[in-house]
Amino acid sequence: MPVRTTTAAAVAAMLAAAALGLAPHQAQAASATMPTAAAAQPELRFHDIPGSGGITLKGNVFTPAGATPGRTYPLIVLPTSWGMPQIEYIAQARKLADSGYIVVGYTSRGFWLSGGEIETAGPADVADVSAVIDWALATTPADPARIGLGGVSYGAGISLLASAHDPRIKAVVALSGWADLIESIYSGRTQHLQAAGLLGAAGAITGRPGPELRQILGDFLGSKLDKEQAMIDWGRKRSPAEKVDRINANGAAIMLGNAWGDTIFPPNQYAAFYEKLTGPKRLEFRPGDHATAEATGLLGLPNDTWTNAHRWFDRYLKGERNGVDTEAPVQIKSRSTGGYEGYADWKSVGSGGTERIDLSDSEHVFANVDSGANGGIVMLSNLLDQFLKTPPVASIPLLPRSFAAVWQSRRYDEERRIRGTVRLHTTVTPTKGDGTFVAYLYDVGPLGLGKLVSNAPYTFHGKTPGQAFAVDLELFSTAYDVPEGHRLALVVDTVDPLYIEHNPTGAQLTFSSPRTDPSWVSVPLREQ
Repeated sequence: MPVRTTTAAAVAAMLAAAALGLAPHQAQAASATMPTAAAAQPELRFHDIPGSGGITLKGNVFTPAGATPGRTYPLIVLPTSWGMPQIEYIAQARKLADSGYIVVGYTSRGFWLSGGEIETAGPADVADVSAVIDWALATTPADPARIGLGGVSYGAGISLLASAHDPRIKAVVALSGWADLIESIYSGRTQHLQAAGLLGAAGAITGRPGPELRQILGDFLGSKLDKEQAMIDWGRKRSPAEKVDRINANGAAIMLGNAWGDTIFPPNQYAAFYEKLTGPKRLEFRPGDHATAEATGLLGLPNDTWTNAHRWFDRYLKGERNGVDTEAPVQIKSRSTGGYEGYADWKSVGSGGTERIDLSDSEHVFANVDSGANGGIVMLSNLLDQFLKTPPVASIPLLPRSFAAVWQSRRYDEERRIRGTVRLHTTVTPTKGDGTFVAYLYDVGPLGLGKLVSNAPYTFHGKTPGQAFAVDLELFSTAYDVPEGHRLALVVDTVDPLYIEHNPTGAQLTFSSPRTDPSWVSVPLREQ
């Protein structure tokens, strides 16, 4: 442990130096106490902060340059992301301190050198936030009436949960977080294999998973259906959406930001949560994958997400009239054009009406074989879409029809701007009582190459073999423009590396469109 401690301290000092622009010899001196290199810059100090239950949290504090005795400053607390050390936010914390904030960043419990075990945003993590606020009010010139929280991913989820429990919190910026943990990694009653596996591996490498997390993760990845309700109850306790009434009652101003292609916390659950908030609120969606939209800002580079985060804090902690509260509260960026669009609410995003594609032909597929249609690789595929506009692709004419059901729209004579949540309604007849299928929507060009627009999994258990049942499935929300001359294709198959599938050996699925209950895909469009 001494070796790990010394190494972690040295790495932290060097990374902090990179963010602050210090020379190597200055970085070594900064590992315990780090004033900035120039007197006009904010002061940075590293601290052991008492957390809840008697543990120690490793943290750092930025104080504005020239802070005068007797004066108080607004406080921002930044819990770290899953697997990240306390220096994660140093670049942004320094900028916030430059503009007059006390900023406290700390490593979440169970990770790196902070005490305790990983409790996955449990009650102890929420109590840690209040303990850090108490400590900051007692040891820094922080103003108890102007307290904000912010974070990325795990830090975002903890911040939202804390805003339900601590009424002192006046503003929250939650980036790439979750509001509904179940809908994030168990949507469509399907385990998101790569997402859960990545989180589990990162936790084991960078921290100390507690026994409850180890049990839940083992049951989840092991498909222990008899433990399903216990897993759902565990997730609900850690879901801000379950505490939205308390969040609304406390009245914090909430800013939410996420990526369209987030493979860990998909956008639908954030949008649904946003609609339930009654206080000051803002929702931003951009191209990318988990935490990639704000990643460059963590390195101190120009970043729209962090710029708006600063504006949000300035408005609701400083009272600045900077216009962030008078802009359209829902701001989205198209994956195709990169341009921003503003809407009065989430429901208005697809206000141009919907296009319905009838799925009139019956399709029959054999399960357990990957057709070649899939949602890509966690953290990678949608990152490429963000920067290179290259989403996962499939040759639609070459997909084997024994393993993939395919329906296509007509060829469009004008552009279709998809905005919001695509919905699928169909009738499924299985040959086995359990099963999984994944629906994909593709933008298909003249040569038959399909670019993935969206997807979503669906799993069923305990159905009667040979008996049809209706399915309603929401695909992951998106903003994508289908060019003139292209068409849309819905593809359904039964295997995707992103998810755990539950198709028994020899299973087959039939997708039909009964006359009394036709099957369709509903595509929301932006006003032309």
